[in-house]
Amino acid sequence: MRSLETKLPAPLLAAFVGASMKFYATAWGIVIDPTPWRMQVGVGIAVISGLLALVATATLWRARTTLNPYQPARAASLVTGGVFRLSRNPLYLSLLLLLVAYAIRLDSPAVWLAPVLFLAYVTRFQIRPEERALEAKFGQAYQQYRMRTRRWL
Repeated sequence: MRSLETKLPAPLLAAFVGASMKFYATAWGIVIDPTPWRMQVGVGIAVISGLLALVATATLWRARTTLNPYQPARAASLVTGGVFRLSRNPLYLSLLLLLVAYAIRLDSPAVWLAPVLFLAYVTRFQIRPEERALEAKFGQAYQQYRMRTRRWL
């Protein structure tokens, strides 16, 4: 299974998962629920997702380290500040939140399987290989970071 590690970009995977949710909803006649609370919660989570992605990207850029998830060993520095204090993976978290926002808007229990599968796949095939590479590169500093900061939230 290592052949799948760090091969599929998480944004592309999230787009595929979102499209699958849309396909399922269309095939089964499920529409976006127009109730105000679902709209407000869904849009609110989507906005948080976007802000989280922007802040995490800016933080990595300011640290002059790689955003490339295919080669985590190329990280120039271990970023532990800002949103990286709340989550070791704020960019993946932002994608998960976007899928959760869409699931909230679609009033169907079955669509909740999609964000769960995204979480499982990204954890196994993207995050864990990145963690191995970061631990190999940054050693004790990364181990301490892992102990004080959760993987997702």
